Amino acid sequence: MANTSIEDQLTSTLLQQTFLDGNMLDIEDYKKMAAAYVSIEQCVAVLSDFQADCSYIYAGNFGKFLGLPLGNLFIDSAFEDCIFDKLNSEDVIERHALELHFFQYLKNLPDEEYRNYSTFSRLRSSDDENMNYVNHRTMYLKRSPNGSVLFALCLYAPSTNSKFQTGIDGKIVNIKTGETITSEKYKPYTETLLSKRELEILTHVAKGNNSDQIANFLNISVYTVRRHRQNIIQKMQVANTTEALKTAFVMGLISV
Repeated sequence: MANTSIEDQLTSTLLQQTFLDGNMLDIEDYKKMAAAYVSIEQCVAVLSDFQADCSYIYAGNFGKFLGLPLGNLFIDSAFEDCIFDKLNSEDVIERHALELHFFQYLKNLPDEEYRNYSTFSRLRSSDDENMNYVNHRTMYLKRSPNGSVLFALCLYAPSTNSKFQTGIDGKIVNIKTGETITSEKYKPYTETLLSKRELEILTHVAKGNNSDQIANFLNISVYTVRRHRQNIIQKMQVANTTEALKTAFVMGLISV
């Protein structure tokens, strides 16, 4: 499964936010904190600036495993593809989907609460012969007054759990209380991405039904079905219905 659809949706979601002019976006304090944390943990930290579409990577000794030089690295992208390329592609897709859920869930929280949350997941390396696992976390550090996410921090560290498992065991956790936010709690926020009718139509498409058949099932015109399908493509930031289905399956919006 190609990861372009889910990655494109995550990219557009975060980079096409409405950023307010005149924000005092002093990232220097966050850069110092990320560097200090890495110097202690010897992990890898990626500080992303979504408004500027760039990232600051801080690599301790664990960076060698991810093909990174020891020290600091600036990249002209808010997404660390140089690291994602070292990880299992299916796990990366699932990680992106988890962050989309994370974004949708957190944007409904008040400013005093959103920094209490983090994602947790375990990703496989891309080397199938010498499988290793990486613990991954994502946190949103700062929002603008209109709720747009300005800075995010991703942490990569070696996992002590080498037991094989399918999937990334992704979680959203309230790090203040220790509560794990179940998918039943966060998925409804993501489901608002599509209307109830659009989800219904996408489910029929997943079953192999064409527009004429869907129109008969739902007692609506073929024109209406086609309009909904086009809206789905636009909302999910994908090229076609096939890519929309892939994204919807990964995010758990539909199941057949």
